[in-house]
Amino acid sequence: MHVCTALLGLSILSTAHADTTPTDLRAAAEQAVRAQYGSAGNRVVIVPTQLNPRLRLKPCATALQTRLPMRQGTPSRVAVAVSCTGTPGWTIQVPVQMQVFRNVLVTTRPLARGDMLGPSDVHVEERDIARLGYGYIEALDQILGHSLGRPLIAGVVLEPGDFNGRETVHSGEEVQLVAQLDGIEVRTSGMALDGGDTGARLRVRNANSGRIINGIVIAAGQVQALP
Repeated sequence: MHVCTALLGLSILSTAHADTTPTDLRAAAEQAVRAQYGSAGNRVVIVPTQLNPRLRLKPCATALQTRLPMRQGTPSRVAVAVSCTGTPGWTIQVPVQMQVFRNVLVTTRPLARGDMLGPSDVHVEERDIARLGYGYIEALDQILGHSLGRPLIAGVVLEPGDFNGRETVHSGEEVQLVAQLDGIEVRTSGMALDGGDTGARLRVRNANSGRIINGIVIAAGQVQALP
C-alpha cells in the first residue's frame, strides 16, 4: 500500500542507511497495536500489509512515538500515527490489519426461544472478535437469569442481543404469592404465567383457587399480589 508522501518532513530517498525505513515504521505500529489489543485473554495476529519500499523519512534521534485512534470495540483495521518528536519532526499514518482472537461461548446444540442456558448448551471456542460486530459472551455468569429472545442453531457465537432481560421469576415456576388482607400478610403458592425481573408485573395462577392474580415480583420466587 502506498502512503501519501505529502506529510510534514517526509521524503523519498534511495540511500541514507540512517533514515527511518518502512520496516521501522511497521515495527513501531505493530508494537502499539499488540500493546493495546493484546490484553489478557487476547491473541493478536497481524495481517501483513505493504508500505512503499522506497519510503524513507529523515532520521529520528529519539524513539518513535505512536498513537492509536480512540474508538470502541475491536476493529479489524486501524491507522497508527507514528511520529518523530525531534527537529524537524514528522508524523505518518501506518495502516495495520489484524485479527484479535479470544475465547467466547458457542452454542453446542440448537436452542429454543425462552431457554435458560447451562453448561451443556455451550462450549468455548477461540474466535476473531474483530469480526464480531454485535458483541460476544465469554462466560455463563454474564447471562445468568436471562432467557433466549430468539432460537439459535448449533455452532453460533452467543451475542448479548440474543437474550431477554434478566428474569428473577420464570414462566411456569412455582412461586409464593404474597397478599395483604386487613394488615395481615397472607402467603399461598401459585404458578407464574409470565417471567420478569424484580419490579416486573406478571400473572400468577393461585394454586388453591385457580384464579389468575396480577402481581409484581418482589424477590426470587416471590410475587406481591396487586389490589
